[in-house]
Amino acid sequence: MSTSSQPPGTGTTPHCYRHGDRETYVSCQRCGRPICPDCMNTASVGFQCPECVRQGHSQARTVRTSFGGRVGSQQPVVTIALIAVNVAVFLLVNATNGINGDIGRKLIELPSSAQYSSAYEGVAQGAYWQLITATFTHVEILHIGFNMFALWIFGPFLEHELGRWRFLALYLVTGLVGSVAIYLVANPSGAALGASGSIFGLFGAAFVVLLRQHRDVTQLVVLLVINLFISFAVPNIAWQAHIGGLLSGLAIGAAYAYAPRQRRTLIHLGVLSLFVVVCVVAVALRTAALTA
Repeated sequence: MSTSSQPPGTGTTPHCYRHGDRETYVSCQRCGRPICPDCMNTASVGFQCPECVRQGHSQARTVRTSFGGRVGSQQPVVTIALIAVNVAVFLLVNATNGINGDIGRKLIELPSSAQYSSAYEGVAQGAYWQLITATFTHVEILHIGFNMFALWIFGPFLEHELGRWRFLALYLVTGLVGSVAIYLVANPSGAALGASGSIFGLFGAAFVVLLRQHRDVTQLVVLLVINLFISFAVPNIAWQAHIGGLLSGLAIGAAYAYAPRQRRTLIHLGVLSLFVVVCVVAVALRTAALTA
């Protein structure tokens, strides 16, 4: 008769699949693998192993808002980045002799340099980047202060509801439309700068989104009326950018808010692309007229 130093049943005692030296009688409810207390993850029924938990998270469907934004706690990184870029350009321009410096006069929107010295280069002479860079350029503290305050108020709300890429596209496209409106209507020998076109675009989109959510828009309407009055009552304000940004913001906001869920992304991209194409055609026609 042989003897053994092992206790009876040692060979059949289950051990944790991750920690082989730990005995356990608890198994994962999904895959059945034995798990020790350090590997247990509480589930609706019983416990699950780490691998099954990770697999479940990867297969979980992302919950989104009615407008395409991801539901959950997200930092408004796009809003913060836009404010940072505007502030950085403001500091750079003011540190290099303002709009009269080498950097400043490259960034502001100058429709045509025909009535300026050769040191200035206007959009009609090929400086098409000014249609975008002008929307990030400020030289007065009150100007950038108001625009960035408005961006901080409306940006996080729209970024959460629309999602990051839709919000960024809204900001850039409405700013572009505002610049093109200046290029088409304003005095060719004038100059314009500031993020007001984009800010009015956010106003317009926020108005439509709030209406879609059946929320009160009274305060926003009052804010819009006040700012539109200032746009026309105060001299040296590029009202063209305000109107262009507002109208395009309303249109893009409507596309964002009312597009069918099944074709939502396609419609959003299509409307954004349409605005860009219209801007390109309008700039080409205006350039041909100014340089004829």
